[in-house]
Amino acid sequence: MSEKETNQAEVEATEAVQAPVISEAQANPEKFLAEFDWHNYEEGIEQVADTKLEEFEKLVSENFVDTLDDQVVEGTVITITDRDAIIDINAKSEGVISLNEFRYNPNLAVGDKVEVLIDVREDATGQLVLSHRKARVIKAWDRVNNAHETGEIVNGFVKCRTKGGMIVDVFGIEAFLPGSQIDVKPIRDYDQYVNKTMEFKVVKINHEFKNIVVSHKALIEADIEEQKKEIIGQLEKGQVLEGVVKNITSYGVFIDLGGVDGLVHITDLSWSRINHPNEIVELDQKLNVVILDFDENKSRIQLGLKQLSKHPWEALGETVKVGDKVKGKVVVIADYGAFVEVEEGVEGLVHVSEMSWSTHLRSAQDFVSVGDEIEAVILTLDREDRKMSLGIKQLTPDPWTDITNKYPVGSKHTGIVRNFTNFGVFVELEEGIDGLIYISDLSWTKKIKHPSEFCNVGDKLDVVVLELDVDGRKLSLGHKQTTENPWDKYETEFALGTTHTAAITEVVDKGATIDFNEDIVAFVPARHLEKEDGSKLGKGEEAEFKIIEFNKEFKRVVASHTAVFREEEAKIVKQAVRKAEAQAAEAKPTLGDANDALQALKDKMDGKK
Repeated sequence: MSEKETNQAEVEATEAVQAPVISEAQANPEKFLAEFDWHNYEEGIEQVADTKLEEFEKLVSENFVDTLDDQVVEGTVITITDRDAIIDINAKSEGVISLNEFRYNPNLAVGDKVEVLIDVREDATGQLVLSHRKARVIKAWDRVNNAHETGEIVNGFVKCRTKGGMIVDVFGIEAFLPGSQIDVKPIRDYDQYVNKTMEFKVVKINHEFKNIVVSHKALIEADIEEQKKEIIGQLEKGQVLEGVVKNITSYGVFIDLGGVDGLVHITDLSWSRINHPNEIVELDQKLNVVILDFDENKSRIQLGLKQLSKHPWEALGETVKVGDKVKGKVVVIADYGAFVEVEEGVEGLVHVSEMSWSTHLRSAQDFVSVGDEIEAVILTLDREDRKMSLGIKQLTPDPWTDITNKYPVGSKHTGIVRNFTNFGVFVELEEGIDGLIYISDLSWTKKIKHPSEFCNVGDKLDVVVLELDVDGRKLSLGHKQTTENPWDKYETEFALGTTHTAAITEVVDKGATIDFNEDIVAFVPARHLEKEDGSKLGKGEEAEFKIIEFNKEFKRVVASHTAVFREEEAKIVKQAVRKAEAQAAEAKPTLGDANDALQALKDKMDGKK
C-alpha cells in the first residue's frame, strides 16, 4: 500500500471513531416504543414464539416416551454395570434395571431390546427406575388371555411335580397342569415330564386368584377323536386287531386300539384260571385281540385274547377215559369241592363227598389247598359240555368192604368225637367209618339234655358196636355199655323199705331232693318232709329216709322221712294191740270195753290225737 493510501485509511478510521452513533430508537423513537418487547425486558430472557413452542412440543411427543403412562414399552440396553443395566427408552433420561431381573437371561448384551415398565419416574439421581419383571408379567398375562380366547397353542416348561399334577412355566407365569390333562392314557411316571418343554392349551383362567390351568391332553384329543370315529366305523364282531395294554385292573385289561379302548375281561385272557391279569400281560405290551361284542354306540367294546387259541378241551387226547388216574394242580377251592387243572385249560371237579370215604360232613379245605399237586381218578367225562368229575377217595380201598370183620356187633373200640346233633354224637372210628351214639346211650345215670354237656369235639370215647347196617353204611354205637349198669347194684342197695341217712340238698315247690351218691338223686314229696314234732326238714338238715319207690327203668327214686318214725309208731301200736288182746283174754272184759280199747289203738296208728 502507498503512503497516500495509508494516510487516507487512517483518516477514515479516525472519523469513524469520532462520529456519533445514532440507534434506531434514537432515529425513530415512536416506532421503537411501539415494537419494544417489555416481557423479555422484565424476564431477562428472549421470548420464544408460540409457533416455535408448538413445533417443539410436537417433536417431544413424537420422539420421547410419556413417563406418566403405565404402558409397557420397549427399550435398548446401552450400558451394563456390575449391578444394573442402563436402558434407553427414548425418554428425557435413561432408565435403570437391576440385573437380578435378567437372571433368566445370563447372555444379556448391549443393544438388546427388552420390555420394561416404569417403576419409579425419577430417583434421587434423576434417573428413571424401570422394571423388566413387571413388564414381563403384564405382557405374559396379555398373551395368556389372548391364547385362552383364541385357542392358541402355547409352549410351556414343566418345572416340577405338585399334588395332583405339574407346575408349568408359561410366558414366565406358573400354570397348573392336572395329572388327568397330561395325556389321554394313565400316567405312571410323572417325573419323566419334568424339565421338558411341551405344547399346551390354556383351558381355564381365574382372574381373581390369578390361576391358570393348561392341558396337553386337549391338543391330542382332537386328533384321537378323528381316529376313534374311523376305527369305530370299521368294527365288526370276530375282527382281530392289534392293541397296546393301557391299564391292568383286578377284573381285566384295557386295550388301546388306536384311540378306542376295549376291555378284555379276566375270564377271556386265558383258558386256564388266573388270579390276576398281570400273570398274562404287562403294561405297554402289544398283542392281538378279537372283538367279541360291543354296544350300539360301540363305546363299550368287549375283547378276547384266549379266543385266538384252540380250546384245550378240543386238544384233550381221545385216550383219556373214565377210570383213568390223572395228576393236576388245585386251582380253586369252594365249600362243595375243589377244581383241579389236569391240563392247561382243562379242569375237573373233586366234590367234597369224593375226597374221603367218611360220611361225616366236612369242607374241601380239610383235605386240599390251592396249589397242591394231587392225583385223582376220573369219575365222569363229558367232552361236549366240557365237564369232568374226579375222585380222590377211590385211590384207597373202601373201608366198609370189610366192616363186619373189623367192627362186629358187641366189639369195643376207641373213637374221636367229630360232631354233635341234638339227639347224639358222631364218633369216627377210622377215616371213612363213623358211628352214632344216641344221647340215651352216653350215660347210665346222668340225665343229659345235649351231648355237649357230656363231651367235646375232639375227645376220645370208648364205644361198643350196638348195631351194624352194611347196606346203609350205618353204625350204632354206645358209650355207657362199656361199663356195668350201676342201677343193677342200686336196685338191691336202695330196695323198697331200706333206710339211708342223708342231708337235704335242695328244697323245691313240691318237696326236696337228696343226693345219696353221685348217681342216686332221690325226691322227697313235701308231706314226707314232716318230722315227728310236726315241723318240716329244711335245706342242709340231715335225717333218715326210707325208700318208698325205686324205678330202675326211669331211674326214679322217691324217699320219705315221715315214714321212718311212723313205722316205729306202728310197731309200738302192734305190740300194744297184742298185749291188750292177751290181757283181755285173761280178764275177759265186756265186749264194749274191748271195742273201745281197739278203737283207741287204731286211732293212734292212723296218727290221730
